[in-house]
Amino acid sequence: MDDPSPRTLPDAARLQAPIARLLRPLVRLLIHSGITFPALCDLLRELYVNVAEYDFALSRKEQTDSRVSLLTGIHRKEVRRLRGAGAPISAAPACVSRASRIIARWLAAPQFTDERKRPLPLPRLSEHDGDASFESLVASVTRDVRPRAVLDEWLDRKLVTIDAEGRVVLAEAAFVPHSGSDQQLYYLGRNLHDHAAAAVANVLGEKPRFLERAVHYEGLSEALAQRLEERSRDLALGVLQEANREAHDACETDAGGKYRWTLGVYIYREKDAKPQPESPAQENDARGPSQ
Repeated sequence: MDDPSPRTLPDAARLQAPIARLLRPLVRLLIHSGITFPALCDLLRELYVNVAEYDFALSRKEQTDSRVSLLTGIHRKEVRRLRGAGAPISAAPACVSRASRIIARWLAAPQFTDERKRPLPLPRLSEHDGDASFESLVASVTRDVRPRAVLDEWLDRKLVTIDAEGRVVLAEAAFVPHSGSDQQLYYLGRNLHDHAAAAVANVLGEKPRFLERAVHYEGLSEALAQRLEERSRDLALGVLQEANREAHDACETDAGGKYRWTLGVYIYREKDAKPQPESPAQENDARGPSQ
């Protein structure tokens, strides 16, 4: 069904408050990591030029330095210098792409999961053709690297462990990259980009609308906030694992193409600095699902 509400694009003044809130945790990360304001300005200048050049190109006219300058407010000399440089991107390190594909298959393919859809402990090698093993798992995804090399790398990164029977066991750490690692930084850029891209597309009125919603409650005790966080982790992991299984099965017969798809989930809990009402009942207008 089409959205019956009129399309009203936000102006610059109305955008400043939500943009400031969006950028605050990123600015905290930048300062913590030693990226100064002038360095960020250089990065934003290049991004502004790149986005204006490619995302705002006219269908039948060549994009000019003057038009990019008009769109961005950046001097034409700077535009000329920066055009064609390419926006900074976060390409997936080979080990990230490879590991995510292998883990996704381990979690989804019937031969590598038990009756409760949990990843099976796998013997290192296959005794017979068709046996489920770590060797056959890796080989089913890539033949560019030896399974033994993958196993050594994963043991070092604590993505897997070896049990008493010598089987390879997928560890909980496989789902959580180490803090500050290349893997975590890659997903920082990818996940925040996709969430922001979905929200921006909805604000701009693009069709069809993306599902981009959250459930939020305020005025909670610390104990309740922690309990809701723990429960939401269980719910979220269940959704992600089921979606992974369905996507994996569908990809087996898909012809392939140029599209990509992401389902993301986030959970956040913090102590609110603003004054709270005497009774949580007075906070009802700030509770519940929201887009």
